[in-house]
Amino acid sequence: MLGMSIRVLIADDQALVRAGFKMILGAEPDLEVAGEACDGDQAVAMAARLEPEVVLMDIRMPGIDGIEATRRIVAAAGAVRVLMLTTFDLNEYVYEALRAGASGFLLKDVPPEQLVAGIRIVAEGEALLAPSITRRLIQEFAQVVPTPTEPPRGLAELTARELEVFKLVARGLSNAEIAAELVVSETTVKTHVARMLMKLGLRDRVQAVVLAYESGVAVPGRAA
Repeated sequence: MLGMSIRVLIADDQALVRAGFKMILGAEPDLEVAGEACDGDQAVAMAARLEPEVVLMDIRMPGIDGIEATRRIVAAAGAVRVLMLTTFDLNEYVYEALRAGASGFLLKDVPPEQLVAGIRIVAEGEALLAPSITRRLIQEFAQVVPTPTEPPRGLAELTARELEVFKLVARGLSNAEIAAELVVSETTVKTHVARMLMKLGLRDRVQAVVLAYESGVAVPGRAA
């Protein structure tokens, strides 16, 4: 991403919110507002036409909501990252949004520097789900996760260490925390995480968390 602008599509039904985000992003030399969508259908159409790196997606919008819009955008162009915006911290939509392919969450009233940092993180292919958020999300899984049917594709290909890393990611540990737990370097952890995601066919660690609990590799309320 060096030397290139990160193109961002803003999808929100409130004009004032869009204007506020546009102003914040416009002040950053490496961020460019590619377009603005006022509802879910428009967001899907504009994402296909403009091919932004990141979509800032409101959850509640007229027509199709942000979750369905995310599902369609990710299905059509896997390279587009969706950063969900919500006024509620971990409301009932979070789990569905992650399953739809969202790469992370931000609260709408997040400080400008965190919004900007979040867009850059997601554009680089990382997931924006702070360990504290992951841990609280995990507690919700007990109510919503279906009974596992079969192990995920690629699980048998993981080495013992990669499986260990998979379970620690599912518990919401950051790379630094995993490194401390396994007594290895953070660089080594990043390598293990990258290989684990590749073998499981996952885009980021958000998907890894969802998969771990849906498949029964990790169980809510029980340490991996």
